[in-house]
Amino acid sequence: MIRVLVVDDQALVRGGLRMILDAQSDIDVVGEAADGHEAVDQARELAPDIVLMDIRMPGLDGLEATRRVLGGAAPVPKVVVLTTFDSDEYVYEAIRAGATGFLLKTTPPEQLVADVRAAMAGDALLAPEITRRLLNRFIRRPPPSTRAPRELDDLSKRELEVLRLIAGGRSNAEIAAALFLTEATVKTHVNHLLTKLRLRDRVQAVALAYRTGFMDDEL
Repeated sequence: MIRVLVVDDQALVRGGLRMILDAQSDIDVVGEAADGHEAVDQARELAPDIVLMDIRMPGLDGLEATRRVLGGAAPVPKVVVLTTFDSDEYVYEAIRAGATGFLLKTTPPEQLVADVRAAMAGDALLAPEITRRLLNRFIRRPPPSTRAPRELDDLSKRELEVLRLIAGGRSNAEIAAALFLTEATVKTHVNHLLTKLRLRDRVQAVALAYRTGFMDDEL
């Protein structure tokens, strides 16, 4: 079972998310929180696998709550930020704080379920079109003369291809299809490049790829 904690200051939103997720046989909503303080307390008490975290809440907002949840004692859950995007300028900061990814509150129910499962599996939660808009807007990109980090020199040609596809928002299955590889092989390449780059997860890999200009020719 995937244990989920739902955090949102609007009761209707929390109720809607609970209804959608609890209808799945492999997902259990173990708790709800109306603000960041409750989120931190319940994350410690309930030990969920996934925290769906609203970014804008009164009192302690989702950004600081994300930092505190992820800075707590093990086991540490994965935090997925809930946002309306167009009015939310804190999404990238949440990712920098350690969030696994983010979901739009307009996400269709079936996609929400798929994304929760993807987060549990360690897959990407950054749709290609949102990835480009988000990272272009919030990452301070270097001037054209800035060289990519030396760590990229340690990546193989195949690992660079995988990194580019990750940064484009592709899932492991989509990367496997694009490169004519098995998903198991893709996972191996992802693990290797994350280790070489000393990154925690693929969301950090996306941020690095855009921040350093690696993806400039893709924009």
